[in-house]
Amino acid sequence: MIENKNWLQKMELNHPLVIAGPCSAETEEQVLDIANQLKKTDATVFRAGIWKPRTRPGNFEGLGAIALPWLKRVKDETGLLTSIEVANANHAKLALEFDVDILWIGARTTVNPFAVQEIADALKDTDKIVLVKNPINPDLELWIGAIERLQKANIKNIGAIHRGFSTYRKSTYRNNPKWQIPIDFKNRLPEIPLICDPSHICGEREGIIDVSQTALDLQFDGLMIETHNDPDKAWSDAKQQITPNRLQEIITDLRIRKKDFGNNDLDKLRKQIDLIDDKILDILNARMEVVKKIGSKKKKDNVAVYQQDRWREIIQKSIDKGTNLGLSINFVEKIYKSIHQESINQQEKIINLKNS
Repeated sequence: MIENKNWLQKMELNHPLVIAGPCSAETEEQVLDIANQLKKTDATVFRAGIWKPRTRPGNFEGLGAIALPWLKRVKDETGLLTSIEVANANHAKLALEFDVDILWIGARTTVNPFAVQEIADALKDTDKIVLVKNPINPDLELWIGAIERLQKANIKNIGAIHRGFSTYRKSTYRNNPKWQIPIDFKNRLPEIPLICDPSHICGEREGIIDVSQTALDLQFDGLMIETHNDPDKAWSDAKQQITPNRLQEIITDLRIRKKDFGNNDLDKLRKQIDLIDDKILDILNARMEVVKKIGSKKKKDNVAVYQQDRWREIIQKSIDKGTNLGLSINFVEKIYKSIHQESINQQEKIINLKNS
């Protein structure tokens, strides 16, 4: 039934939603040129940064409201929907005034519930589409909380954008995708369309197709990809922008997976997974029973819970065996660090328990 469809389903696209356009609106000529090139691709929405909150001062921070009429021209001349980031209530009001179709709340704003609430109040009862990027820190509750503030303001057309998470330790990504977090988001709020922003996850253009494919494999509903007519000369985030032609090549090369096998094969394999998971939990429980016995002995003999040499022995042995089995070092480390932490917690409870 129509009334049960979300805003994306009502678009009735035969492909995932594609939002594309420059990181920053630089000139009217640049904006219109990119938009007209995007009109020839599978992009449905034109995006452009009008206000650009930057990590440090001195970088280009957008032209502001002067660029809003340019987006109106984009919509009039190309028929593309338009989208901009709003960081405060005034931005939101101006976006409504210039009939921008889709507003998104950026990662730096999502971390601030006060700012999100002010934007929600400014957009109260709007039928515009409002998207919320994940906060820069890996905090699922903060992300969901921003969505809930919009819902309480009677904003019905809501979506989310996954753009990765900042980390102190540098990696191959500009912002680590931490895929389990958007998966958990989708499980908690299945009715909210979820869009991936591979440009900000990668920080460079070469990885965009791989991250986009992963997102589609995880059944994301669309992509937001920064697109420029001359990426190397872009005024902001030049390394992560691509040309409209390259955008269409990526869209063409992406594979849309079926949601299921259409037969019982998948169910059989999942039942095997369920049985193995049950065994894993039984084994972990058995391990913790032994841990508790060790905790009781440590309490009796007044021995410290944390035994550094023993922990080093366990983790190294586990990594060696795991890699021989084809498991990654990072995976094995995460599992055993979690097991070790739970073991410490269990023994701390015993040692701190007062004798009756």
